[in-house]
Amino acid sequence: MASYALVDCNNFYASCERAFRPELNGRPVVVLSNNDGCVIARSSEAKAMGIDMGTPYFKCRARLERLGVAVFSSNYALYGDMSARVMRILSRFCPGVEVYSIDEAFCDLSGVPGGAEAYARRVRATVLAWTGIPVSVGIGRTKTLAKLANRFAKKQPRSRDVFDLTTSPDPDRVLRWTDIGDVWGIGPRHAKRLRALGVTDALKFRELKRDWVQKKMTVAGLHTLLELRGFPCHGFHAGPANKKTIVSSRSFGHPVTRLDHMLEATAQYTTRAAERLRGQEAVAANITVHLQTNSFRLGQPQYSNALSVPLPVATAHTPTLIRAAKTGMERIFKHGYQYKKCGVMLSGLEPEHGRWLSLLALPPDHRPGDTPLMRAVDRVNKRWGRDTLSFAASGITRDWRMKREMRSPRYTTVWEEILTVLAK
Repeated sequence: MASYALVDCNNFYASCERAFRPELNGRPVVVLSNNDGCVIARSSEAKAMGIDMGTPYFKCRARLERLGVAVFSSNYALYGDMSARVMRILSRFCPGVEVYSIDEAFCDLSGVPGGAEAYARRVRATVLAWTGIPVSVGIGRTKTLAKLANRFAKKQPRSRDVFDLTTSPDPDRVLRWTDIGDVWGIGPRHAKRLRALGVTDALKFRELKRDWVQKKMTVAGLHTLLELRGFPCHGFHAGPANKKTIVSSRSFGHPVTRLDHMLEATAQYTTRAAERLRGQEAVAANITVHLQTNSFRLGQPQYSNALSVPLPVATAHTPTLIRAAKTGMERIFKHGYQYKKCGVMLSGLEPEHGRWLSLLALPPDHRPGDTPLMRAVDRVNKRWGRDTLSFAASGITRDWRMKREMRSPRYTTVWEEILTVLAK
């Protein structure tokens, strides 16, 4: 019988900071969003202090300082690399791994030696020892039940971060304990509707009639119902699924008013999107650029716009994508505004070796030398750090870059920021 495990990193961003700063253990930690805007991650201690997710930093800054909270800017290079390390460990010890998000993965524990719970505890101990990241593990017959078990493992101290619902003497108690809004697959709108009908927990939802659930909540709701009853409806996919669109967008560190700065940012975000596109061995047939002012700045003129630029032939060739993106941005940019943000979106994604070609011309990445060049750039940047090689269109000084005044060092991806151990 199938046995799914959901492995979830505890307070992941805060745990990444603590992995290299052990003196932060036991101290409240928060991580801020782009441009140090608002709180997006909190340690358990910070949550206990009542620091809410999404609180603007300027509103809670004095309170955080008074409480002695350690505050960090987002360090996505560090978080992404630590996530990859955790996932590699899971892949080494589990028969199958499906990466669900940066800090979550489903694992197939069917038939593992010694039983699923004991094996999960060994995997958890290995991840903690090798990376310093604590994880919680929930085990169930379906992915939805594994999600519930993981939540129980986190919230109940006696489970010690691992809970196997398949061997629980009273599994209905866990479902009764789980609020209907916390069931994977049930969104806020359906949760509100179900509460109005007296369906307040997962157990009451499981007892509903199939026909009613399918009629009121479509096939997605029916799948959730069946999964709660122990019938797997969500397949297991090794590795992350390929994206249908790729978006690269950031807020600026300060308002941008000049076209040349906007074009530099557009080129930089296009470069990032193209790297991810090649990473999933795909090509894009369309690129959309967008820009916007700050709608929270009352009294200032507001403007936002977007434009899609179709490509003659789907490609992952960065210079071609940059040219198309810059053409689109030049058409929608208007002088006289203070822009807060811009970005690009790649769509019409196709497999690299299964795309439609033109009878009139080869795609850019089929010209002699272009594909090896892109591969070489990707290899160098992966080995020596992001932007070791970059395109001139992205600029040199990049004064528009987002503000990250409290970013920790990129301990694992930049040689100049690696930890230094001093001998006494």
